[in-house]
Amino acid sequence: MIVKSLKDIIGTDREVDDGKWVSRRLLLKDARMGFSLHDTIIRAGVELPMHYQNHLEAVYCVGGKGKLVSRDTGEEWPIEEGVVYALDQHDRHTLISETEMRMVCVFNPPLTGRETHDATGAYPLILDDGAVSAPSPGAAGRAD
Repeated sequence: MIVKSLKDIIGTDREVDDGKWVSRRLLLKDARMGFSLHDTIIRAGVELPMHYQNHLEAVYCVGGKGKLVSRDTGEEWPIEEGVVYALDQHDRHTLISETEMRMVCVFNPPLTGRETHDATGAYPLILDDGAVSAPSPGAAGRAD
């Protein structure tokens, strides 16, 4: 059984702050759950263009307000407390925060905790041996 507390993550190497967001990485690949679980704060007034080419992600908003924009279709969805979205097709998207937002994020395959966004807004896929994999074949032709 694994039991973690957010207060034990804050201030450690499992809390990653890039200035626009803070990701508190509760469960990572080393937990061997097949996914990683993150408590993420998106600061107010930011636009985050992302394109997870190597991971699927589900995001549940537990606080705040913003919108999600598909960069392929231009469709927009309001995001607020109680809304979940799943990036099941390696979707190119932009998250725009109107207020500070708190999100619960799940990644498959799980993150190791060492990842940072690259120029396309993706996390690299870090393999068991520590090597970094190329983008997934399913994302071919969809890079920025």
